[in-house]
Amino acid sequence: MAATKTRIWLDCDPGHDVSEHPNLELVGISTVHGNSSMDNVTSNALSLLTAIGKTDVPVYAGSRKPFMRPAVHAPDIHGDSGIDGTTLLPESKVAMKSGNTILAIYEAIMKTPFQTCAVVATGTLTNVALLFAAFPDVVGHIRCVSIMGGAFGGREDARGNITKWAEFNIYCDPESARSIFSNPELSGRITLVPLDLTHTVLATSDVLTALMTTSHPTTKLRKMLHDLLTFFSKTYAEVFNITAGPPLHDPLAVAATIPGNEIEWDMEEVQVEVVCHGEQIGQTIKTPRDQAHGGVRGEELGKGGAEPVTWVKVPRSVAVDSFWKVMMSCVEKADGRYNWE
Repeated sequence: MAATKTRIWLDCDPGHDVSEHPNLELVGISTVHGNSSMDNVTSNALSLLTAIGKTDVPVYAGSRKPFMRPAVHAPDIHGDSGIDGTTLLPESKVAMKSGNTILAIYEAIMKTPFQTCAVVATGTLTNVALLFAAFPDVVGHIRCVSIMGGAFGGREDARGNITKWAEFNIYCDPESARSIFSNPELSGRITLVPLDLTHTVLATSDVLTALMTTSHPTTKLRKMLHDLLTFFSKTYAEVFNITAGPPLHDPLAVAATIPGNEIEWDMEEVQVEVVCHGEQIGQTIKTPRDQAHGGVRGEELGKGGAEPVTWVKVPRSVAVDSFWKVMMSCVEKADGRYNWE
């Protein structure tokens, strides 16, 4: 039986996301502060949609800063533009939408069939937290939330990438992250893709070669993606000493929403605490089920003043070869839609 299609609202800053899978439907994009300024990340999103021929997807500019903090950017990793490394980004043929972004996200999601839409957050979590706070009924309507963020230190190179404790997306707005990971209405429907996983999925030299190896002349889309990954590879080697290739953070959060078993994941369910004060701000701490506070479950909720538990799915591993097969298939589907002059 064919897998049911998942609709996606993508909240990003933006990265190298993938939305060309036949069982995924991109219904809209909201941009958020993070890798670069709001103007830059929104321009990048519009340009990338043009490059893959998705000019019908609405794009809204979201939060320029966290609710409680100043914005933080990452020019040392992604360059001043947010996606440095190529001269091939096309001039946008997509117009940014006006209006209240949080309201627009809500209205678009509520138009989708019940529990068929995934919210995928590959940047700072400000927009998503505001959405759930302003419109709590949307929480029950969505199928799930998939987030790229966090670091648990399961690997030596996965303790943090902005400080020695914190991953960038969570660090930028820890209060928003905490509000999501402590929302009991989302229990069991949050997937968190941390550095512990993304640092096992690298765009190696073999991957870059495969990207440029096609049965037809290499297109500018492939060349552009190769340029972006090569730039990212250089900065990751210089800053983090990961030399085999750059990790592909954001597409993993999208891939986690693909219905069916095309990609195999090994998931654990945990509680996630976010540190919001002090030197370790932005640190994510996970507590497995067998160590959870008091073991509060289902029918026990609300008894004796116990707080409901919000369970978060965290992938321990992913079938890397299957993931790259899906990625290359998505590139193939997008290839040739835009004609670079």
